[in-house]
Amino acid sequence: MSDWGPVFVAVVLFILLTPGLLIQIPGRSKFVEFGNFQTSGVSILVHSVIYFTLICIFLLAIGVHICNYIQKKMADWGPVLIGVVLFVLLQPGLLFQLPGHSRPMEFGSMKTNGKAIAVHTLIFFAVYAILILAVHVHIYTG
Repeated sequence: MSDWGPVFVAVVLFILLTPGLLIQIPGRSKFVEFGNFQTSGVSILVHSVIYFTLICIFLLAIGVHICNYIQKKMADWGPVLIGVVLFVLLQPGLLFQLPGHSRPMEFGSMKTNGKAIAVHTLIFFAVYAILILAVHVHIYTG
């Protein structure tokens, strides 16, 4: 049986915490900016810390699971660490943006748009689901 809980939580947090979509902390001209479709290295770092905190709460403290079996009571850090790494690497505008503003793909633009967030979310979902559900990457601590 597969546990879709970590995938669901990770993808929803990826969407909600993508800098520039709903909120950017810190913003370009203010500490907090809303819906500006901009990003920066500092805001990706801040949003990554928030992502890490929330995914730890949902997956480790609360234990969100979507399956019909009871899981062992060991903490599985695999979904958390994979989620945080993918969250950083797949932020639109950091390494690449697909699609870009003026080209099909742009690199290091530090900008984003709705289409790019949707495409990057699909990439995040696919890679995360493959690693968690198909490859079964787990890091257990007692």
